[in-house]
Amino acid sequence: MTFLLIARRKGMQFLTTTVIEIFMIAILAGIVGSILGLGGGIIVTPALTLLFGVDINHAIGASIISVIATSSGSAVAYLRDRITNLRVGMFLEIATTVGAITGAFLGALIAPQFLYFIFALLLLYSAYAMIKKGKEEIPVGVPLHPVAEKLGLQGEYYDKAVGKNVAYNVDRVYEGFGVMYGAGVVSGLLGIGSGSFKVMAMDVFMKMPLKVSTATSNFMMGVTAAASAGIYLLRGDIIPVISAPVALGVLVGATVGSRIMQRLKSKTIRKLFVPVMVYIACQMIYQGWRG
Repeated sequence: MTFLLIARRKGMQFLTTTVIEIFMIAILAGIVGSILGLGGGIIVTPALTLLFGVDINHAIGASIISVIATSSGSAVAYLRDRITNLRVGMFLEIATTVGAITGAFLGALIAPQFLYFIFALLLLYSAYAMIKKGKEEIPVGVPLHPVAEKLGLQGEYYDKAVGKNVAYNVDRVYEGFGVMYGAGVVSGLLGIGSGSFKVMAMDVFMKMPLKVSTATSNFMMGVTAAASAGIYLLRGDIIPVISAPVALGVLVGATVGSRIMQRLKSKTIRKLFVPVMVYIACQMIYQGWRG
């Protein structure tokens, strides 16, 4: 790995400086991941590969650790303030898990570039839907889906930005479950994160408040990442000198980010989220085009 080779040649001072730089970038990744519900991988992986010359497999291993750290750092605050909807998270986790297993089996049967294009278009549609909801702070007039009522998926939380309790319903359960299944398929087939799909399923399709969607997405990604971390560890893709500063930095950033998110208005979070979705969609189109 380029990073370790350079570190060995230039000595401990270089290694210490680089570890500190990784730590600082990880703090930023934790803040962004916690606020948007995407985990820290969207920043950690490209930063490690492009800035520090880390091998992509080791960067992904560190990214998995960053997702767990983001979830752990923000989970305490979100659960304490009852923003995370555990029932919705565990319900949708079923779809993600089954989808991931399906994706693993379909890997040899479906050309990945087609899925890249399909899900890129879905992300662009969701970005457009979020833009239309740009000034909507809290969803209003959302009916309670019969399945959501039966499973008790509706909830309530205190929104610090607007200074009042917000009760919300959950609608279009089947559509949200289907999107989450698709997110699992694309994760298992393409080996990419699906935080953007999780937020999209809850915010755009199930019409849940955006803050609840991002908090629940953080919770779900931690569960998913923890299940796959063992595989990366056995492969030797988790390097302590890289993963340790990433985990610590992301943990600090996620703790800070969870407090920032609760003070932000939903329309502000949406303004931050839409460009990220467009960026991910463009990346998927590029990967599909490159074939």
